[in-house]
Amino acid sequence: QVQLVESGGGLVQAGGSLRLSCAASGNIFSINRMGWYRQVPGNERELVALIMSGGSTSYADSAKGRFTISRDNAKNTVYLQMNSLKPEDTAVYYCNAVITTNYLTTSTYWGQGTQVTVSS
Repeated sequence: QVQLVESGGGLVQAGGSLRLSCAASGNIFSINRMGWYRQVPGNERELVALIMSGGSTSYADSAKGRFTISRDNAKNTVYLQMNSLKPEDTAVYYCNAVITTNYLTTSTYWGQGTQVTVSS
C-alpha cells in the first residue's frame, strides 16, 4: 500500500510564503512524476506544478515566477515553495504522484489535501 502525506499548509497574509511537503511511503519501487494540484470549492482541481523523476519541471501560468517545485528522491518527498502569495491562491492543495510498487504495478496516488488560506 502507498500513502502520500502532506504538511505545511496554513494561514498567511498576502505577500507571504509557505512551503508544502508531501512524503510518499509504503510499497514503493519507483516514483515517476510528482506534482501539486489545488481546488477551490465548486471548481475543478487544477494543476499547479509538476516535477519528473529526472528533475524537469512545469508550472501553471498562475504559479510561474512565484512557486518552486522540488523533490528529494532519497526521501520520496516533493516540496512546493510558494512565495508572494495572493488571496486567489487560497485553496486545498493536493499532492499527486505516479508510483510503481514493488509488485510492478503503476498507479496515480493522491494525498489527503492541505488547506492554504491567504488573507488580504
